[in-house]
This record gives sequence, structure tokens and C-alpha cells, in this order.
Amino acid sequence: MRAVVFRTFGGPEVLEVAETPLPEPGAGQIRIKVAAAALNPADLSLRAGRFGSRGLGTDLERLGLGLDVAGVVDGLADGISSPEVGTAVIAMVAGVREFKAYAEYVVVDAAAVAVAPGSVDLVHAATLPVGALTADEALTLVAAQPGDRILITGAAGGVGGYAVQLARHAGLHVVAHSHPGDAALLRELGAHEAVSDLDGPTFDAAFDAAGLGDAVFASVRDNGAYVTTRPDLLPDTQRGVRVSAVQAAPDGPRLAQLAALVDQGVLTPRVAMTYPLAEAAKAHAHFAEGGVRGRLVLVP
Repeated sequence: MRAVVFRTFGGPEVLEVAETPLPEPGAGQIRIKVAAAALNPADLSLRAGRFGSRGLGTDLERLGLGLDVAGVVDGLADGISSPEVGTAVIAMVAGVREFKAYAEYVVVDAAAVAVAPGSVDLVHAATLPVGALTADEALTLVAAQPGDRILITGAAGGVGGYAVQLARHAGLHVVAHSHPGDAALLRELGAHEAVSDLDGPTFDAAFDAAGLGDAVFASVRDNGAYVTTRPDLLPDTQRGVRVSAVQAAPDGPRLAQLAALVDQGVLTPRVAMTYPLAEAAKAHAHFAEGGVRGRLVLVP
């Protein structure tokens, strides 16, 4: 099979397509024939070496990328009977491994897999796992109550957009923060208010999906809640504000619930552009430019 790999840290140019053996599912795993793999910021960070070489060993050799996958079940390990071969599925691919979702096939733990939403194609479904799981976990950590005012930064992005929709669905008063030109999009996603500036501690809670830090923390009232995607920017607890950092983890049952919300019209997967697998480097360069509204998706 073909897979996108890199052998050294660096810019998009280090990505290459390699011919690799077809992966075999091990105990508790399934093999997915990949229909689409969405790009995430973590992919760019890993490729660039921003996480360092932790867990990668002393010899990088070659590593794959891709946390978000949508495709069709192609093979099952002994003892795994569901989902059946031929079922359209989505999953978050975890861990450091040689081949991940930027490939024609990928092996994942069965516990990470959910049946794909039936109301959208697999290219759109591929944007769901990491973004929606992160947003859902962030709102769990926020623990806001219906009617509370919540600020969501990076609200036009992949994670922030899902957070806006989930927060609105939960009955929160959603104030979405992004560039002024995104106001119409944010209201379309369900935000009650769209802002580009912050002014004072006016929010019961904040999900800082953009990782802006101190200015967002300062906008939360005393005894409120602040959740960020950047654990390295986690502020010290003060004024009674609960602080925490969110990190998505594979969770098939939770992902199935989020897929159901797509079919109910609560969540709207957004795709900005697709690229063939061979143009992974071009897709990474596009993503790095910023300003992408919706996910970039690789299609084998």
C-alpha cells in the first residue's frame, strides 16, 4: 500500500509517499480501507519536531501521520465481530506508529471505532473524530449550566466550530471569538454573539480553543471555568477560576454519540479542500498558512 511518511523532522518537504506492507490487525484491532484522512494541527507539530523525539526512539527511521480517519472496515482480528467488514466507519488513530491515517489502509483499536454518520460523505465524516471529541471533552471539563455565558475562541476552526455547536445544543449562551470576517459563519454555526475583542470578566466559562492564554483567562468571572487546548499555557489558579487543559483520546462510544448528532443536524462537518495522498506536503503548506475555514482532507 501507499502511505505518507517522514524520516526527519522539518517542513512539509520532508513528507514522502512510500510503498509499504499492508498492515495486519492485531489483537482487538480492525483494518480500515481509508477513504479520507483530515489534517490536524498536531500532525504539523509532530512533523516539525515540536514534540521532540519523546517516544520515537533514537532512530526516527520513518513515521506516519494522521489522527482522523474515515473509511470502510476491511479486516478484523480474531474475536472481533463488529463493526462488520464493509461497514463505513470513523476513528481517531492514537499513538506513535510507522503508519497512520495518511495511507491507503490503517489498523486501529476496535474500541476507537464508530459507525460513520450516514447523512454526510466519508470526506466530511473524516473531520469529526479529533475535532468533535476535543470539543466535547472541553465542554465536559467546563461543566457549564444551561444559560451560562461561554466564550469560545478559535470558533471558526475545526475544534472551535464543533464547540460552538455543542455548546448551543447544551443550552449555553455562546459567544464566539474569531476574526471580524467570520461573524456570519459563527452565527450560522449557532453562536448567539460573534466578537473579535475581549473586554472584562463577563463570561461564566471559556474554552480557549485558539490557545490565546491570559486575555481569555482574564475574561472569565471569579469562580468560573477556563479550559485550553494548550497545556503549556495553562494559567495558575486564581480568583477561584477552575483551570484545565483538554486533550482528545480515542473513544468509540463517545464518537458514536457525536456521529448521531451529525445525523440529527446538530453538528456540521466542514471541508475546506481535498488533496490526493501524493500532495500531502502541499496540504501541510496550505494549512500552515492559516486562515483555513474547515478541514483540509487527504483522499487516497
